[in-house]
Amino acid sequence: GPPILNVSTPDGLAEESQQATFNLINKLNKTQLEKYQDPEIQTRIASFEMAAKLQVSAPELMDLSQESQETLDLYGCKPEQASFARACLLARRMVQRGVRYINIFHSGWDAHSNVLENHTKYCRRTDLPIAGLLTDLKARGLLRDTLVIWGGEFGRMPMSEQGTGRDHNPWGYSVWLAGAGVRGGMAHGATDPVGLRAEQNKVHVHDLHATILHALGIDHEKLT
Repeated sequence: GPPILNVSTPDGLAEESQQATFNLINKLNKTQLEKYQDPEIQTRIASFEMAAKLQVSAPELMDLSQESQETLDLYGCKPEQASFARACLLARRMVQRGVRYINIFHSGWDAHSNVLENHTKYCRRTDLPIAGLLTDLKARGLLRDTLVIWGGEFGRMPMSEQGTGRDHNPWGYSVWLAGAGVRGGMAHGATDPVGLRAEQNKVHVHDLHATILHALGIDHEKLT
């Protein structure tokens, strides 16, 4: 299917018709902007213009034939296959092109049964691409200006869930940050001896958000 949803021109719509629609929308928005001087209208115009640029630039972005075999191997990526590795490589290409926020995810970790098989399988699918992304960003001088955040919505209980699975654990789990001036090689905080609850240097989600915003150059106190 399409590499990015809702970017291609719909079937049956000629390029001339689409451009005429763009021109009309732009003219109406600018007329409204001149009349009301509302900054939200300017924001809307900028949003539409960005969407139009995306439609033009997306095909080149998604063309991985430009990447060397060495780079593909670094991520464990096969360009013709949809995978987490492909998503990580596309994330690097987006960073290069000035995309400001990128979210990639890997689903399937809901190991309520057979946690060993589940996590072993998914770690094998994600560890190499994540390491490849960090290595690639650093080699290209992009990591110093890019904040990479890794995490999930919860951890796993240390005890069995009536068998070989583990239930959700909202009380103690890990998130890591890399790049953007974050100090590497440091672990902050720890869970209790069995890994159930955060015990040392607990980090509230508000503090994590404040740290992320600080790394992005934003004062979180101006948003509260």
